[in-house]
Amino acid sequence: MQDSIEQYMQTVGKQARQASRFLAGASTLQKNNALSAIYTALQNNQPQILAANKVDMDKGHANNLDSALLDRLELNPKRFQDMLQGLKDVMSLTDPIGEITDLAYRPTGIQIGKMRVPLGVVGMIYESRPNVTLEAASLALKSGNAIILRGGSEALNSNQALAEAIQHGLKAAGLPETCVQVINTPDRAAVGQLITLSEYVDVIVPRGGKGLVELITNEATIPVIKHLDGNCHVYVEAQADLHKALPIALNAKTHRYGVCNAMETLLVDEKIAEEFLPRIAELYAEKQVELRGDAETRRILGASVKTATEEDWYEEYLGPILAVKVVSGLDEAIDHINKYGSHHTDSIITENFSLARQFLTRVDSSSVMVNASTRFADGFEYGLGAEIGISTNKIHARGPVGLEGLTSQKWIVLGDGQIRQ
Repeated sequence: MQDSIEQYMQTVGKQARQASRFLAGASTLQKNNALSAIYTALQNNQPQILAANKVDMDKGHANNLDSALLDRLELNPKRFQDMLQGLKDVMSLTDPIGEITDLAYRPTGIQIGKMRVPLGVVGMIYESRPNVTLEAASLALKSGNAIILRGGSEALNSNQALAEAIQHGLKAAGLPETCVQVINTPDRAAVGQLITLSEYVDVIVPRGGKGLVELITNEATIPVIKHLDGNCHVYVEAQADLHKALPIALNAKTHRYGVCNAMETLLVDEKIAEEFLPRIAELYAEKQVELRGDAETRRILGASVKTATEEDWYEEYLGPILAVKVVSGLDEAIDHINKYGSHHTDSIITENFSLARQFLTRVDSSSVMVNASTRFADGFEYGLGAEIGISTNKIHARGPVGLEGLTSQKWIVLGDGQIRQ
C-alpha cells in the first residue's frame, strides 16, 4: 500500500510540474476563461456538491466531530454562493504575472528590472473547509500556479465533488485538468509524500489545527507558508470610545468561534475597566461565553469569572471561551500581546492617534488594526478575492496570502548587443 501511495503521489507531482509549465505561459484571458468555466460547472453541479457535503456532515456527526470542525465543514446554499462570489472576485483581480517593475538603465546601456512570475507548484494540506478547495484552486490558477490539494478525510466527498466540477471547467477552457489535482485518498501517507516531493512541489501551505501545522513544518523538505494558531487580541485603551469598543469586542469574539481571526484574549485598560467590563460581560453572558480572568477582572466581575491560568493567555479556544486581563496601559498591553500572542491579528480600540500609531508600529503581528474587529483579517475582506491561507512568516508572504503571495520575482536584463568589458 505504501508503494502504491508513493507511486500515486509521484504521478501527481509529475503532472503538476508539467501543468505548471503550461500555466506559466497562459494568458490572462485563458486563465479567466477557465475560472468562468469552473463557475458555470459549479453552478450546474450545486445540488450534487451539497449532497456530497451532507454525506460528510452526517459522518462528522456520527464520528462526534467537535462543533468548530463541523462549522468549518458545512456547505449550505449561502456559503456556496459566497464561494461563487469569491471566484468572481478572483476573476476581476489584476493578473500579477508578467508585471515588470524597477526598469533602469545601467551605464553599459543594458536595462535591468524585475518580472513577477508564478512560484510553480503549490501543495496544500487543510482540514474541514471544502470552500478552501475552490479558494485555493482559483488563486493558484489566476497566479499561474498548478496546485495539489489534500483535504481532510472528513471532507473527502465534498472535495471530490468540487474537484469534478473544477476539472470539468478546466477541460472546457482548454487547460490541463492536472492544473488542479485533489488527492483522492484519505491515507495519511499521502501527506508524508506530498511534503517531501521537492522535485515537483515548490511550496507547502498547511491550513488547520496547530498540531497539523507543527507536523508539516517539522517534517517538510519544502518551504512552508503557515501560521500555527490564531491567538488574537483586542486592547480597549483608556481613551476608547465605548460605543465602538462594545460592538467590536463582541463581534471579534462571537461572530464565529471556530476561526483563526476570532479574538481569544481581551485586554482592558485599568482606567476604564470598572465601566467597561460589566457592560461587555453582560453581552458575553447573552452569548453564553465563558470568561477566564486575572485577579482584577474577577474583582470587578465577581466569582462567576473563572481564574485565568498562565496557559489561558496562550490558548486558541476556537469556542465560546475568552481570557480577560486588566492592564496598566499601552506598554503592558503590547508586551502581553508580543509575549503570548501568535503574531496573527491584534487590534486596539482608542481615540488617541499617537497611541494607535505606537500600537501599529510595536505589535509584531501579520495584521494590526485600529478600531476594527479582528474578524476582518481575511483575504476576501482585504480585497484579495480569496486567500490561500494566512501567514505569520516574516519572509516572502505575511498575513492573508492572495495572488501576489503566490508569486515571486526574477531579474530581467534587456540588451542590444552589449558585452561585458
